[in-house]
Amino acid sequence: MEPHLLRLLLGLLLCGTRVLAGYPIWWSLALGQQYTSLGSQPLLCGSIPGLVPKQLRFCRNYIEIMPSVAEGVKLGIQECQHQFRGRRWNCTTIDDSLAIFGPVLDKATRESAFVHAIASAGVAFAVTRSCAEGTSTICGCDSHHKGPPGEGWKWGGCSEDADFGVLVSREFADARENRPDARSAMNKHNNEAGRTTILDHMHLKCKCHGLSGSCEVKTCWWAQPDFRAIGDFLKDKYDSASEMVVEKHRESRGWVETLRAKYALFKPPTERDLVYYENSPNFCEPNPETGSFGTRDRTCNVTSHGIDGCDLLCCGRGHNTRTEKRKEKCHCIFHWCCYVSCQECIRIYDVHTCK
Repeated sequence: MEPHLLRLLLGLLLCGTRVLAGYPIWWSLALGQQYTSLGSQPLLCGSIPGLVPKQLRFCRNYIEIMPSVAEGVKLGIQECQHQFRGRRWNCTTIDDSLAIFGPVLDKATRESAFVHAIASAGVAFAVTRSCAEGTSTICGCDSHHKGPPGEGWKWGGCSEDADFGVLVSREFADARENRPDARSAMNKHNNEAGRTTILDHMHLKCKCHGLSGSCEVKTCWWAQPDFRAIGDFLKDKYDSASEMVVEKHRESRGWVETLRAKYALFKPPTERDLVYYENSPNFCEPNPETGSFGTRDRTCNVTSHGIDGCDLLCCGRGHNTRTEKRKEKCHCIFHWCCYVSCQECIRIYDVHTCK
């Protein structure tokens, strides 16, 4: 391991206890040994780190859907890493740490907003899909078809019950966000924005029935989109996230912090928008305090003028170029009937990495 990365990891571990206070460390269920053993060993709710009492009760009462909760967080992490693959912060997770993103999420930044939204959406999505596939006895298909059938088709198949998935996500993920502070208000808002995206993207999916695909009868059901569509939408919301300011109010229960849009001239955020109130670090250099790994040795796109280009991704430090040989299939021929034969070619590529 590079010395600068080793120093950073040691720094992150030392900062770990400070990070955990307001951190959803139950997300660690989606990584490591606990996740890989979900299919083969019974899940012990008491072994999941960071659960508040309400989450612990939920886990014990609905133990059979907890693997789907873990799968949803895993899905959210993977989508985060896809969406940010070409950015200075690329949604890196840290092995053997309860704070799986390190101190990055310790601040109320755009990155925190996106991760909370995509993780909550992932939980809702995975639970909904699992119920439709019949893997749980406490949920199933949605029998409320939301309207009469249209011309030329009738209701059929298994409509995915996204309302149930959203309910599970809300009850479980929001259980720890009951503090009267600004960060809790921000997390709840962004969690809900992620879940609302699932409901907004539900669509009719249909199948034709008849001789030779004549579509004499067409049955339709409500289905979730590919999760990539959810990630794409929330990434757009990340780019246009609303900056907020924190206000304190005296209420019967004491001081309560709320959020207000920082710029009155701009359109106030809706329930579908992401919100934040602290600026992000630039993520150019390794920093254990912010959780930044820096961009040294990251692959960059020399032809791009965007954030994935070598100028911006490398923060002006320049880049190195090396050649790389790759074996690829080539000169493929289809043979009747029915197989494809290919030759193996060696192609040479230029690989550009940040200094």
